[in-house]
Amino acid sequence: MFFFSFLQAQDTFTINGVIKDDSNNETLYGVNILITNLNTGVVSNEYGFYSLKLPEGTHNLVISYLGYQEQSITIEIDKNITYNFSLVETSESLDEVLITNDTQRSNIRGPEMSVNRLDINTIQKLPVVFGEVDVVRSLLLLPGVSNAGEGSSGFNVRGGAVDQNLILLDEATIYNSSHLFGLFSVFNPDAIKNLKLYKGGIPAKYGGRVSSVLEIFQKDGNSKEFKANGGIGVISSRLLAEGPIVQDKGSFLIGGRSSYAHLFLKLTDNENTAYFYDLNTKLSYRLDNSNTILFSGYFGRDVFNINDSFKNTYGNAVFNLRWNHVLTDNIFTNLSVIYSDYYYGLTLDFVEFNWNSGIKNLNLKYDFGQYISENLSLEYGIQNTYYEFNPGEIEPSTPTSGIIDNKLTKKYAFESALYLSAEHQISNKLTAEYGLRFSNFFRLGQDELNIYDNDQAVVFNNDFKIYEEAEPIGSKNLKKSKVEKYFHVLEPRIALAYSLNNNQSVKISYNRMAQYLHLITNTSSPTPLDIWAPSGKYIDPQILDQVALGYFQNLREDAYSIEIEGFYKKIKNRINYVDGANLIANNAIEQVILPGKARAYGLELLLKKNKGDFTGWFAYTLSKSEQKTPGRTALETGINNGSWYNTAYDKTHDVSITASYELSERWQINSNFNYQTGLPTTYPNAQYTFENLVIPVYSARNSERLPAYHRLDLSATYTPPKNKNRNFKSSWNFGIYNLYGRKNAVSLSFRNNDDTGMNEAVRLSLFGIIPSVTYNFKF
Repeated sequence: MFFFSFLQAQDTFTINGVIKDDSNNETLYGVNILITNLNTGVVSNEYGFYSLKLPEGTHNLVISYLGYQEQSITIEIDKNITYNFSLVETSESLDEVLITNDTQRSNIRGPEMSVNRLDINTIQKLPVVFGEVDVVRSLLLLPGVSNAGEGSSGFNVRGGAVDQNLILLDEATIYNSSHLFGLFSVFNPDAIKNLKLYKGGIPAKYGGRVSSVLEIFQKDGNSKEFKANGGIGVISSRLLAEGPIVQDKGSFLIGGRSSYAHLFLKLTDNENTAYFYDLNTKLSYRLDNSNTILFSGYFGRDVFNINDSFKNTYGNAVFNLRWNHVLTDNIFTNLSVIYSDYYYGLTLDFVEFNWNSGIKNLNLKYDFGQYISENLSLEYGIQNTYYEFNPGEIEPSTPTSGIIDNKLTKKYAFESALYLSAEHQISNKLTAEYGLRFSNFFRLGQDELNIYDNDQAVVFNNDFKIYEEAEPIGSKNLKKSKVEKYFHVLEPRIALAYSLNNNQSVKISYNRMAQYLHLITNTSSPTPLDIWAPSGKYIDPQILDQVALGYFQNLREDAYSIEIEGFYKKIKNRINYVDGANLIANNAIEQVILPGKARAYGLELLLKKNKGDFTGWFAYTLSKSEQKTPGRTALETGINNGSWYNTAYDKTHDVSITASYELSERWQINSNFNYQTGLPTTYPNAQYTFENLVIPVYSARNSERLPAYHRLDLSATYTPPKNKNRNFKSSWNFGIYNLYGRKNAVSLSFRNNDDTGMNEAVRLSLFGIIPSVTYNFKF
């Protein structure tokens, strides 16, 4: 490829540059640069950079991007040149977030599949719930994406678990993406520049998770003039400010959000509190045309306080120091130093102790993008991450506490990867993206590591047919500088797109991925029981193989679009806890888990109406997600007798209908309806009495289901006429969450009725009808 590049340089020249928003100098990702006389082109990368090799002569360039005015220029090429573009928005509106499966014909031809984008500064709007656009809640309206219902955090992609999603905010890992148990996401929509969700066909530059990649970039900040926007609502408020540090060269951005619904509880003498707050910040400075320095950060916390005796605090803190450098006319580089910290704290005043746990990582990565020709581009780089795991520590909260300090053993690990990928237009009809990632994981030494007979940390009691914790026969101590266990995995990736014509294409993809971290939990919301465990002596990494096949079509000049995708994936070394496992403050988690395998398969359908006063989409997913944990020998029963069982997030049917109607210049009506098969659960199906104790007998694992989940949300946005003499814009948003008051079950519990003496099931529901009013402004 490099030899090919050398030959090309003999009779071609390079044009490169950066594409920005004319109003604020924000770089634009995914802009199409088309050379009409050659019927070819490229797309700007996530930092707005593009590069093209063109033969000497006169060429016509067309620059197009959704929501911006198209530009067309004629340029004479007889030497290497730099040409920057500034695009002007087609209309003015408050910043909103829009899901766009890009309907431009370039995406029909491109190899990218199983990908959804969310773009900022568009004129279309998503249904708004609780007064503001929510990134994660918007993702749940897409095929293949769901969550574990109300009161849960995170999201599930194609039958995968929450911990199998790699969530990146300005390249930093976010370990928990939700506020208030899923009511809000941690991403302030005002601060987001662009967002991309990979469900399959994941490029080689990403690794470390086996389900999906959610990549989010914050705005750089306005380097032309000071701007501010925000919203004031019944449940929460937000404010964001941005402006120049040095005109047209440096900028700042700072934004904050907070909820305060708990304050109304004080009026009813309810001392319980539940709120969140977060802060986004970013600084950028352009040294010259080839070098830009950026610093970004995020800090967020959730706080729950029950009667001043139970206090729970958790959240993320991240920062990234980044250097973007144009190395040559056709090579763009990005060097980043990234820190991420997820903290979970618990205070129990009635027993006088504090609990602290969390996970930290420090990441150094160097990425390169090289444009060989108009038909071939490369991405390659190196990534290194150091981890520190704190499973938990207990300390007394008062001098009179009887609690003794106790720290679970901290764990350490180092992960590195090399990757190379290429996007190659093989012919006018066939385009490919292929690559290889080589990942390594080093489990480092720790203060105390148990040693077991035959390396079996879990033993099977054949008399009672149950698994029990093995008794350690000793332990060893290793310094952090020593490697206790080493893993390496080759991860090939390939995606092919074949264009049937300008409006139709068929695509297929395959990717192998490795995940070296495991989240061990028995809940759908974050709790102190959640344990992030690295692969090591007793836990092997998860290995994914996924294939997907899709058909894509645009209709009536892109007014409508159809996407149909089928997928199948299997995962090795998916661990699960044994029946009766003790996860609380367990310093030897290997004693209660067994390795198994998982699989998921399904069909996704997305029908979209993209133009007109009435827009929206219909999304449907038919899927199955299962797990199998067989015994290690013929005598062992495994989990669920070694048979396949539903994962806790399996949903056979998932339907989302989203609609937006432009009633007038001032009013817009938005709605969404969601229906999902009830989540799997395990119920008791019998009972017996032993020494006056009633002992329940449970059915097979996850063989029952909660009632089906469905909900209708409605919102209306009113935009007052703008005063032409002022730069101030505003709007009112009125929303109703769960319009018809469906009591969706979070769980079912069983009890004995005191009056009838009969057993009965009790449904726990969290949210009924929730109205909201928010005033949004921008100046």
